[in-house]
Amino acid sequence: MAGRLEGKIALVTGAGSGIGRATAEKYAAEGARVILADITGLQDEVAAAIGDQATAVETDVADEAAVDRLEEFVRKQFGGLDILANNAGINGPAAPSHEYPMDGFDKVMSVNLRGAFMVQRAGLRLMLESGGGAVVNTASIGGFLATPEASAYIMSKGAIVMMTKTAALEYATKGIRVNGVAPGIVRTPWIDKLDDALVEQLAAQVPQGRLPSSMEVANVSAFLASDEASHVTGQLIIIDGGRSAG
Repeated sequence: MAGRLEGKIALVTGAGSGIGRATAEKYAAEGARVILADITGLQDEVAAAIGDQATAVETDVADEAAVDRLEEFVRKQFGGLDILANNAGINGPAAPSHEYPMDGFDKVMSVNLRGAFMVQRAGLRLMLESGGGAVVNTASIGGFLATPEASAYIMSKGAIVMMTKTAALEYATKGIRVNGVAPGIVRTPWIDKLDDALVEQLAAQVPQGRLPSSMEVANVSAFLASDEASHVTGQLIIIDGGRSAG
């Protein structure tokens, strides 16, 4: 039985670990040819694990020239793009707003907002050439609920919410759907490095009593990227085990 993304060309940024890796693996399992972009070098390991369906590319999404090169690589090597999982992002420093370091603020914005916008822009151009496609931006519950001492991250993810909605309106008649996933705290390698007591405390904030796996986010991303979501655009799907419900 063919997968939901059979024959599609998909680009995943931040594909070296966490949500990005799970998304690449899920897309490949659904039949897509996946291009894995990351700055860490871990994308090579992920590509090797996926096999012939995967191509790894080193890309710094905060570097406009690097994003332009990625766009041209996809154009030349694959002839276009069907799916973009715009996932690369960083957390940034933890500090109250009046003490927040501007170099940290600028770094978060350069990756999470400027970088995400440049990648979306490149993906949209490729999809316009290909006759349509689906963008899935990685936002966050932080785009809807504030967290103290995380000004830059929260601001960047709030902006991703409106970036998604704006593009959805701009390209709704051009065969391009633009949606986003908005996870709460996800069980990623970064979380696994934390003290067990702190992880338990974070899980206790979730009505389901646990943190989701990266694959649970990837499953929603795959739905949004597929034709099953053909009438869904401009939406941010919150994946937080009920934390934001009340």
